[in-house]
Amino acid sequence: MMRIMSSAVVLLAAASHAFCGFYVAGGGAELFNNATQVVLMREGTRTVLSMQNNYQGPPADFAMVIPVPVVLKQENVKTLDKGIFTRVDRLAAPRLVEYWEVDPCYVPPMFNEMAADAFGAGGMQLAMRGGSNRPATVKIEAQFTVGEYEIVILSAKDALGLDQWLKANKYKIPDGAEPLFRPYVQQGMKFFVARVNAKKVTFDEKGNAALSPLRFHYDSEKFELPVRLGLINAKEKQDLIIHILAKNQRYEVANLPNVTIPTNIDLVPSAKSEFPFFYVSLFDRTLKANPKAVVTEYAWQATSCDPCPSTPLSQSDFATLGADVLPSKGTPNDPFNTSSTYVLTRLHARYDKTSLGEDLVFAAAKPIVGGREFLTDGKSLEQGFKNDSYNNFQGRYAIRYPWAGEVKCEKPIYGRWGGPPAGTAKSTETANGAAAAFIARDPAKADTLAESPVAELQIKGLKAKAGEALRKAKK
Repeated sequence: MMRIMSSAVVLLAAASHAFCGFYVAGGGAELFNNATQVVLMREGTRTVLSMQNNYQGPPADFAMVIPVPVVLKQENVKTLDKGIFTRVDRLAAPRLVEYWEVDPCYVPPMFNEMAADAFGAGGMQLAMRGGSNRPATVKIEAQFTVGEYEIVILSAKDALGLDQWLKANKYKIPDGAEPLFRPYVQQGMKFFVARVNAKKVTFDEKGNAALSPLRFHYDSEKFELPVRLGLINAKEKQDLIIHILAKNQRYEVANLPNVTIPTNIDLVPSAKSEFPFFYVSLFDRTLKANPKAVVTEYAWQATSCDPCPSTPLSQSDFATLGADVLPSKGTPNDPFNTSSTYVLTRLHARYDKTSLGEDLVFAAAKPIVGGREFLTDGKSLEQGFKNDSYNNFQGRYAIRYPWAGEVKCEKPIYGRWGGPPAGTAKSTETANGAAAAFIARDPAKADTLAESPVAELQIKGLKAKAGEALRKAKK
C-alpha cells in the first residue's frame, strides 16, 4: 500500500493560565484515517516546511514529488526526529478535560493580588525527497543525499516530459499525474523529488519503512501549500492537519471558507471512553454545515497552554522546526529570537478528488479567543470564538461532576469548577489510548454525548432534552 504525504505535497501574550482540572484525552491526528501532518514556519518571505511522511510499504516503492518555487540546495534540507510532530500534535489537538464542582459552601480564603498571580488567570476562573535517457525538457538543477533520502531538484518545460522522466528513472509515479504536474510547470515551479535508499532505512514492528520526517526552507512571496498532487492518491477521504508557527500571528486559508470548531461543549461521563467518536462526529457535522471549509482547531501562544496535555514548545523545538533559518536576528542568549511570541495555529482540512481543486493559500488573520473556562455574563460559559487582542482559542470539551456531598450552608454557591476532591484517582487514559477506541464514524455521537447545545449544528444537548421531557411530564 502506498500512502505518502497523501494530502499535502505528494506523490505522485497573555499570561500562562493554570489548569484547574484533569486533562483526559486528545483528538490528535491518529484519530483520522490517512491523516497527514505538516508544520510550517513563516517569517517575511521565508517558509520552512516540515513533513511527516505517512508511508506504508517497501522502501523501493517510495517516491515523493513536491512543487517548490526555487532550486533547493543541500543545506536547505534536513531530516528530523519524529518526536517533534508528536509534541506539536499533542499540544494543539482538541482536548477532553474533567472538572469537579467545588463544595457550594466553600468560602475561599482571603489573599492578596500577588497570591492571585500564583494561581494564574485560569485558576481564578472558578468564578469566571538522471538518467541519461531523460527527455531534453527536464533538467536536474541539484542532486544530493540527506539521511535515507536521495533527492533531485528538477525543472521541466512540459508536464508530459516530467512524467516520462520520472517513470524512466524508476520513480513509482501513478498513472494520471501529468495533468496535475501541468499547472506547476506553467508557473515555472521546480520539483523536489525524493526516493529512499533501502540500505539506510529502519523498519517498524509491522515491517514498514520507518522514514524520517523531512524539513526544507525557501523564500517566496507566496505562502501556500501544494496539495493538488496528493489528489492522485485520494481514493477516499483524506485528512490534512497543518500547524503554522509564526511570531505574533495567526493564519487561516485565503482561498477557501474558514470555520472554527465548536468548542466549550460539556459531555456526558461516558464520553471519557468515547471521545474519539464524539470528536469525529462533531468535526464531520461542522464540515457538513460548512462545505469545503478548513477548520481552525487551535490558535494559541506556543509557549503556554491551558489545559496542558504536554509541556509547551521550547526554544529547542522552535529551532528544530525552522527558527534557526528565519531571517530575524536574535541575541547571544536567544539566537533564534524566540523571545517573540510564536503563535501555533492548527488547521484541519478533509477532502477527496472532487472537493478540492486548488492549493491552499494562507493569509494572516486576526487573533481569536475561545474554549476557555471563562464566563461571559457571570453565569454562562463562553462558546464559539470572538476576536481579541491575543490568541487563546482551542477545541476543548469537558466532563463535569456536580457536587455530590452535603450542603450545610444557607447560601450555597453552585457552578464553581476545579480539580478533583481529595482521594480522587487521576485518569490514566491517554490520547493514544483513546484513539485506539476509534473504529468508525458515527454522525449521531455528537447528539448522544453532548450535554451542551450547539445551535449551529442543530445539536440540542442532553440537558435541554431532559428539560423538555420534564416539562412534558408536568403537563
